[in-house]
Amino acid sequence: MTPTAANGATAAVMTSVRPWRATVLTIFPDMFPGPLGQSLAGKALDAGLWSLDTVDLRDFALDRHRSVDDAPFGGGVGMVIRPDIADAALAAIDERPGPTVYLSPRGRVLDQARVRMLAEGPGVKLLCGRFEGLDQRVIEARALEEISIGDFVLSGGEPAAIALIDACVRLLPGVIGDAGALDEDSFALGLDAGLLEYPHYTRPAVWQGRAVPDVLLSGHHEKIRLWRRQQAERVTEERRPDLWRRYMAGRN
Repeated sequence: MTPTAANGATAAVMTSVRPWRATVLTIFPDMFPGPLGQSLAGKALDAGLWSLDTVDLRDFALDRHRSVDDAPFGGGVGMVIRPDIADAALAAIDERPGPTVYLSPRGRVLDQARVRMLAEGPGVKLLCGRFEGLDQRVIEARALEEISIGDFVLSGGEPAAIALIDACVRLLPGVIGDAGALDEDSFALGLDAGLLEYPHYTRPAVWQGRAVPDVLLSGHHEKIRLWRRQQAERVTEERRPDLWRRYMAGRN
C-alpha cells in the first residue's frame, strides 16, 4: 500500500473534522496523484483538506509474478481481474470511509448530482478496472456501485478515477475561494439546475472584430442575469436535448 497524501507541514487549515479521503485500488499506483497534485486539487491536498491513498492490487497476488488476472471462462480475447484477488484488496480497505465504486464503461454515467453526494460524504473508495474487466461475482458479492465517466472506453479506470476525484474535491469547503462560483457551473444544482453554462467573455472588449455582447457592458445586473440564463437555455437545447427535456420537465 502506497500513501500519496501529504501529511503536512502545510495542514494548518485543518480542523478537528477528518478530511475527505479518496482511496484508489489500482495496478498502477504511480499514476497518482498525477493531475490531482496540481492546481486547486494539489493545493488542497497539500493543505490537508483531503487525502489520497493508493492500494496496489498486485500486493494481493498469489504468485511470484504478481498476476492479478486470468483467462475468461467461455473463451474470448483479453483477461479478467480475478475475484479472489480483488476481494482481498477490497477487504483490506473495508474500514476506510465512503462507498466503494468500480469504474467501468458499463456503469451508470457520472453526473453532478452523484458527485455532490460523494463530496458531501466522508470519502470514496475507487476500484480501477483493467483488462476486460472484473469478475462479475465480486461485483455482486460486494454490491459494488459501477460508474462510468462517459460513453467511451479507456485503457483502464485510472483516468476516470482522477476525473471523479477532481470533480468531488473542487466541491469541498475551502478548496475554491469563491464558493458562489460553484452555483454557476454547468450541471449545478441551483435555480437553473441541469443547464450547461452560459458563454464567458473578458478583455479586450473587441477582439479580431468580435465584440463582447452589449448587455455584459451595461452594468445592469438583472439584465445580465436574464441574458445568461437565456444563453444557458439556448446552448443546452442545442447541444444536450436530453438535459433540455429534463430541465423543461422540472419546470412544469
